[in-house]
Amino acid sequence: MNASVVHEAVRETHRFQLMDSIWSKEKCEQAINYVLRQLDRSLDVFTEQFPAPASVNQIYPAIGNTEWTSSFWTGMLWLAYEVTRDEKYRKKAELQLESYKERVEKRIATETHDLGFLYTLSCVAAYKLTGNVEAKNIALQAADLLMERYFEKAGIIQAWGNLNNPNQRGRMIIDCAMNLPLLYWAAEMTGDSRYYQAAERHIQQTAAYIIREDASTYHTFYMDTESGLPRYGKTSQGYSDDSCWSRGQAWAIYGLPLSYRYTANGELLGLAEKVSNYYLNRLPDDYVCYWDLIFTDGEEERDSSAAAIAACGLLELAGHLPLSSESRRRYENAAMLTLESLANQYTTITVPESNGILLHGVYGKPLGNGIDECCIWGDYYYFEALVRVYKNWKPYW
Repeated sequence: MNASVVHEAVRETHRFQLMDSIWSKEKCEQAINYVLRQLDRSLDVFTEQFPAPASVNQIYPAIGNTEWTSSFWTGMLWLAYEVTRDEKYRKKAELQLESYKERVEKRIATETHDLGFLYTLSCVAAYKLTGNVEAKNIALQAADLLMERYFEKAGIIQAWGNLNNPNQRGRMIIDCAMNLPLLYWAAEMTGDSRYYQAAERHIQQTAAYIIREDASTYHTFYMDTESGLPRYGKTSQGYSDDSCWSRGQAWAIYGLPLSYRYTANGELLGLAEKVSNYYLNRLPDDYVCYWDLIFTDGEEERDSSAAAIAACGLLELAGHLPLSSESRRRYENAAMLTLESLANQYTTITVPESNGILLHGVYGKPLGNGIDECCIWGDYYYFEALVRVYKNWKPYW
């Protein structure tokens, strides 16, 4: 099955009616200033160390550069530098480049597709903003490591784990849609089409097998790496194998239009609209999703981090649609309503001891990990969405 077939099968349409956003430039500036204050209070702590993926009692422990999430902090430093042009943020971000260089050269915790997250928000961002050639070279090394995880027969990049581990071999996950820009960028920098071909093939396989016919998503999907045939979908962090994990859906909302940015494949853009509609149709009244979209009300935890990712994705998607498109206005409005809700009800301004930014995130509910805590990617994507609204932002992705 190819992406075209899946695109034709998807039937999810607009159902959820959105109020008009009253988000103002002043409110956006206030929200950005709060993020900057929270960054400033942790600048010295998180220079040689990084925030853990999720807070503990709303406070991020400091850890080494060993997690898939390190770059969300570095990415926030680059966003802060763009917004303020204050050299203190640039200097801190550049100090961290040595850590990323050591990590890729020594292969420290690099058996993961999340090399895309790690090196796009740290090194690609540094190169795009400052022309730092060493950062460019570090990112290209990371792209080479990511290519080692590509199974040509199956057309996928394995998510995590040893490539020969039978329990992991051939597993792709929806998150990887966000790691592909590193490969597209590497193709542009080097002229080597192998990077582009791997990324494009992976997003096609994602469209064919991870995205279901109703426009919901599997968290993970296994492919047979020898025959290239599909095996089965499964979850690791969702409620069940056949439910729709909210953060996974948010990765699809953002990742599909990012691949469209590089490939100009209109089918990906159409599919991005479908997965966005599925997500929007299952939001509660305050526009911040529950941790799995099987829940639309009740006592289950929200996931503010998924909402922040979705806001970025909706803005990216809207930017590729015609100015006259009603869908464009709808997605922009949905993103603004999400940002309003996050700014008004979900920030740590009510928890002054916290060094995080967004409350009520969920790392992995089934794993009992980071439940109702700050999640560092949620903080990053909230900031990115604010910057997207505030200025004409050129993505690091």
